[in-house]
Amino acid sequence: MDIVEKAGSLVSLVEYQDGSVVSKEVIKKDKGTVTLFAFDQGQGLSEHTAPFDALVYILDGKAEINISGNKHLLKAGETIIMTANKPHSLKAPERFKMLLVMIKA
Repeated sequence: MDIVEKAGSLVSLVEYQDGSVVSKEVIKKDKGTVTLFAFDQGQGLSEHTAPFDALVYILDGKAEINISGNKHLLKAGETIIMTANKPHSLKAPERFKMLLVMIKA
């Protein structure tokens, strides 16, 4: 589905897949990206760092996000900023969808 210049629900643009993490890049530019993710329950991303600040917005479900050893439990409608170069990981205590906005400065 082409979403350019169309209104709609972000939640419906990425689907859950059993036992997987699904990602869909919505915008990719030199200065940043916007990506949708759908995490099945029990899935996650292991600890890593990124050279850019990133904003995470939970669209559906609940997520556990660890940043520099601090655990944050977020639910649909909540957001957090992951600062550049700080180690972080994500876990799905239940299925969740998120929007990731990464700004490259």
